Amino acid sequence: MKKVLKNVSFVFLLLKMCLVFGQESSTQKRIVIDVGHGGKDSGAIGMNKIQEKDIVLNIANAILRLNNKFNKPLDIYLTRYNDTLISLSDRTKLAKILDADLFVSLHCNHSDNSNARGIEVYASRKRTNYSKESIYIGYQIEKALCKEIGYESRGVKFANFQVLRETTSHCVSVLLELGFLSNKDESGYLSNSANIKLIAFAILLSIQKQ
Repeated sequence: MKKVLKNVSFVFLLLKMCLVFGQESSTQKRIVIDVGHGGKDSGAIGMNKIQEKDIVLNIANAILRLNNKFNKPLDIYLTRYNDTLISLSDRTKLAKILDADLFVSLHCNHSDNSNARGIEVYASRKRTNYSKESIYIGYQIEKALCKEIGYESRGVKFANFQVLRETTSHCVSVLLELGFLSNKDESGYLSNSANIKLIAFAILLSIQKQ
C-alpha cells in the first residue's frame, strides 16, 4: 500500500517550534541553505510542469520566514534569493567565507520510474572531521521529514557532489532530495504552498536541535 504524505497541522508544528526555540542556547550556529539550480538551469521538471528550481526556492524562503518569526532566529543565509543561476563553486565559497557551521543543499529528485518516491539524504564520500556529524544530521533531517510529512525513507547515502566535496572539510554538510517530481503524488504534494511550509518547518526543527 502506498504511503500517503501527511497534511500535518501547521499550528501543531508551530507549537513544537516555540518549545524548541525556548530552549535554545545564546550562541547561534551559522547556517547556509544552498538553493539548488536557478535561472536557465530549471533542474527536474514535474509531471504537472513544476520546476525543481522554483520548489526549492519556495522551501528556502519558507525556512527564512518561519525562522524570522522567533525572538532569537538562527543565523541563516541562502546561496540565492531569487531565480538566479549561481555556480557551484560560488555556492561553496559562500559557506567558506561565512565560516558556516552547517551547509544544507536543497533539491528535488527525478526518475524514469514514475513509482519512485521518498526522500534521499546525501553526505560526502570524502572523509573529514565533519563526516560523522554530517551523517548524523542527515539522519535527523530524514527522520523529521518522514515523521512530520510522511515521506518514505530512501536512506542516507554517499556521493561526490561538488557542493558536498568542497564544503565537507570546512563544515557539516548534507544534500537533500525532497521527493520525486516524476512521481504524481509527490509532485502534487510539492505544488501546494501549505505543504511547502510544513517541509520547511521539519527542516528548520531538525537544524535547530543540533
